[in-house]
Amino acid sequence: MTVIEIADLSDPRLADYSHQTDVALKKARGTEHGLYIAESALVLERAVRAGHVPRSVLALGNTVDDARAIVGDDVPIFSGPAELLEQLTGYLLHRGLIAAMNRPALPSVESLLKDARRLVILEDIADPTNVGAIFRSVGAIGADAVLVTPRCSDPFYRRAIRVSMGTVLQVPWTRLGDWASTRELLTASGFHVAAMALSRDAVSLRDFDAPEKLALLLGAEGDGLSAEALEAADTVVQIPMAHGIDSLNVAAASAVAMWALSG
Repeated sequence: MTVIEIADLSDPRLADYSHQTDVALKKARGTEHGLYIAESALVLERAVRAGHVPRSVLALGNTVDDARAIVGDDVPIFSGPAELLEQLTGYLLHRGLIAAMNRPALPSVESLLKDARRLVILEDIADPTNVGAIFRSVGAIGADAVLVTPRCSDPFYRRAIRVSMGTVLQVPWTRLGDWASTRELLTASGFHVAAMALSRDAVSLRDFDAPEKLALLLGAEGDGLSAEALEAADTVVQIPMAHGIDSLNVAAASAVAMWALSG
């Protein structure tokens, strides 16, 4: 398909980019599981390599060739001047291109547990920036999969993908059910659950002897882990602090804990 030069912003094929929120994209018509936005050639390339299917690409003139090299000739590539694309999307395309990607079906929890040794579980983390940063640490330092609770921010939100540098498209992840069923699945698969929390009975991360199969449990900013999550944990672990500081940002804490437990 040839590159389509944008002449009319009312073209219905541009609706995916017209001031759309992440929530609206997730409910996009004509899709099986919704859409997400991939920003930059790097993220688009990682998405395609992961098997995700682009619906279209929106590119500045100097990135059209990059887009075509990644998606081929069968995916529509819309192009236009920066001012016009900003008018369409509501923001500058600092990275040159964005793509409307079909969301893939999420895998089952059981399939991710099957061959995993290290898991990260995110409970109700609301900030997509923190979700993205945690995924980047997971990809860099090492865990086999991420499990997120129903109220956790969506890893496919634009900001989470951007902060993770596309790592959310590479690291396997899925949504959990309730804590009772989750604990049952983790137990059946032989996982020890270590909850990161401030608690009088918490074990210092320096002293925690990680078992072969470990699920690291991280909670929401401010509120921390719920009572149900703590009850589902086998051990409560905390990072030793200095200078009267009691905790780190959840994304920073995840990186420290994963590195310490990666051996």
